[in-house]
Amino acid sequence: MALIHHTRAGSGRPPLVFVHGFGCARSDWDAMVAHFGGRHETVAVDLGGHGTTPGTPEHRRLERHGADVAELLTTLKLAPSIIFGHSMGCRIAMEAALRAPGHVKAVVLVDGSRLGEAGSTSYLARGKALEDAGYGSFVRSAFEQMFAPGYDKAKAGQIVQRALERDPAICGPLFADIGRYDAENMDRVVASIAVPMLAIQTTLTSPEGKRLSMEAGQSSPYLDFLRRAKPDVLVEVIPDTGHFPQLERPAETNAIIESFLRGLPQ
Repeated sequence: MALIHHTRAGSGRPPLVFVHGFGCARSDWDAMVAHFGGRHETVAVDLGGHGTTPGTPEHRRLERHGADVAELLTTLKLAPSIIFGHSMGCRIAMEAALRAPGHVKAVVLVDGSRLGEAGSTSYLARGKALEDAGYGSFVRSAFEQMFAPGYDKAKAGQIVQRALERDPAICGPLFADIGRYDAENMDRVVASIAVPMLAIQTTLTSPEGKRLSMEAGQSSPYLDFLRRAKPDVLVEVIPDTGHFPQLERPAETNAIIESFLRGLPQ
């Protein structure tokens, strides 16, 4: 399979590899690439069926995306890198780290979540709800609640529209597969990450299924899980922010990353 499309720029170690979320694209990381590119090699990817990378039926499953990113790390012969994942991309970043451990120095999870406990089959109902509502209606509803009230409405609309333009035949099943992956793999995957991990968190999901901005110092079931599964995880909460801190609060996000990088073993 051909390598997923990517932008490689800059120089300096450790390299920084950026993996976007569901329905998104590599441009979500532009502020990070611009900020760190003068000191680090950067690689920003478009996952299969996203951005400019063609999708295949295999891209309906998270494992294929993790394998694609791992293949990119090894083919580019990257030095041990910091691999970033946003939302769905958190799973892909960790999956790639386990598949190509020699190329990963640390993992950064940006507003991740867990959509299924071990043994859960709730992803089946989520997939059925998506089919019943139709891809466009379901995805619009999910994305429109991802932004803090003060975020630029025009920019938010562009992000929603981008997600709506993805191929429903690939991204519809992929959305439901996030829960399947979490139920089958999340415990093992997080506990197996041996390198340092940073979780930058901005939102949580209420029992009613509504995405809410977090408050300073607040925890969540997902963060509690991370702390149990990987006790040395570093958690940083950016309050009053939507699901895209790299877009809504790039300066704060970059400052947290800077501090994390300074603390890594040289």
